[in-house]
Amino acid sequence: MTHPSDTGQAPVLALRDVSKSFGAVRALRDVCLELLPGEVHALAGENGAGKSTLIKTLAGVHRPDTGQVLLDGRPVTFHGPGDARDAGVAVIYQEPTLFPDLSIAENIFMGRQPRRSLRRIDHAATREATAALIRRLGVELDPDRPARGLSIADQQIVEIAKALSFDARVLIMDEPTAALTGSEVARLFAVVRTLRDQGAAVLFISHRLEEVFEICSRVTTLRDGAWIASEPLAGMAEDDLVRRMVGRDLAELYPKREVAPGPVALSVRRLTREGVFTDISFDVRQGEIVGLAGLVGAGRTEVARAVFGVDRRDAGEVEVDGRPLAAAAPSAAMSAGLALVPEDRRAQGLVMDMSIERNISLTGLRATTRAGLMDRGAERSRSLDWAVKLQVKYARIADVVATLSGGNQQKVVLAKWLATRPKVLIVDEPTRGIDVGTKAEVHRLLGELAAEGVAILMISSDLPEILGMADRVLVMHEGRLTAHISRAQATEETVMAAATGRAAV
Repeated sequence: MTHPSDTGQAPVLALRDVSKSFGAVRALRDVCLELLPGEVHALAGENGAGKSTLIKTLAGVHRPDTGQVLLDGRPVTFHGPGDARDAGVAVIYQEPTLFPDLSIAENIFMGRQPRRSLRRIDHAATREATAALIRRLGVELDPDRPARGLSIADQQIVEIAKALSFDARVLIMDEPTAALTGSEVARLFAVVRTLRDQGAAVLFISHRLEEVFEICSRVTTLRDGAWIASEPLAGMAEDDLVRRMVGRDLAELYPKREVAPGPVALSVRRLTREGVFTDISFDVRQGEIVGLAGLVGAGRTEVARAVFGVDRRDAGEVEVDGRPLAAAAPSAAMSAGLALVPEDRRAQGLVMDMSIERNISLTGLRATTRAGLMDRGAERSRSLDWAVKLQVKYARIADVVATLSGGNQQKVVLAKWLATRPKVLIVDEPTRGIDVGTKAEVHRLLGELAAEGVAILMISSDLPEILGMADRVLVMHEGRLTAHISRAQATEETVMAAATGRAAV
């Protein structure tokens, strides 16, 4: 392991022994970091390790309690994001924030458009400047195209171009690939390499370790808010990095238990929604984990929503324990013992402005209500019980759920639904956007639930997760089931062949 100061190069931006606390919670403890010109540097750590606080400190959102931020070797104080931006520091977030009804050029130069006489906006000059920035990134986008309708990948390119328009020398990319397809990731990495070759310092944050090893040359690891190491990635194995992040060996990322399946708990027959999916039939037995795989847009999430009753179905039947389930009735699904952990935990799984305890108790209002009034003691007891069972990390159970890390927010969503004691659990992308340590915990929890007899339908775009945890794999392609594959036969090749329509099993 090397200390940041041992690299021998002059950093553009650096942190020296930075600490930051929020009340009794120490988010950063004596953290060091150096970002060098012409380098892509990874920031690794579990959810809650302090990555978000570090990013906000570099971006001027937070000011350190102790320690220094150094710009070109000199101490600097950012009084806000504007100061950081003026110093050449830009953050590219996972979800871009563009004005949808304005063009790409207008978004990039909002409030700073070139002017002609009488202070009129020079639209031609704005377009030309935008085109030059886009050419510099090596991509093709029309400056006059409205932002509405752009893919997430194209929106990120616009955000990067905007950063370059401020002469950014440091780009911080926070989970930029989370919502991108494989081809979009490849294009983004080509842009990152172009920026690196032009001398920019790039800080890259991703839970996908294979991406870290592909695009980055050095890595700084945080654990529980403390600096662990800054070191080259050359010669390091993924297991070594995981060990730095979690402080232990991960004996098993996919702790699959062998469970004898029981009777059919969930039966879906000829489920159809016009224009979305057609003729979907499958069973999930007690104690069984059934994986639902397929490419983005294949219709997996839509099937789950129709089974639970969030979306209507045009034809077909759903049964839980042999009893028919009414269409488009989530309350009936819950009463029958069905639970749905949605893909988008922030928009669909949680009420971000509510407390942790209130979020957990939302599915059990009847159990915590007395004579029409909320029994606060019963609510807190129920919430604390499940927060402890799922090892949620928080300062106070009454804190707003938005203050938690992504992995702990996912645990709160799981706690909310597990508190209903479901017979059937549908989990959509259960580990998206969470670190490897928390992934192992979620997988362990799913294994324990299956051992207790819960029937689990797991939707995931992570093929190793599907292969590691599922007893059977269902594969969808363009709204149809193209394969039912046993665990013994499931490989990346057989699943991908069915997912791309090249073979049906």
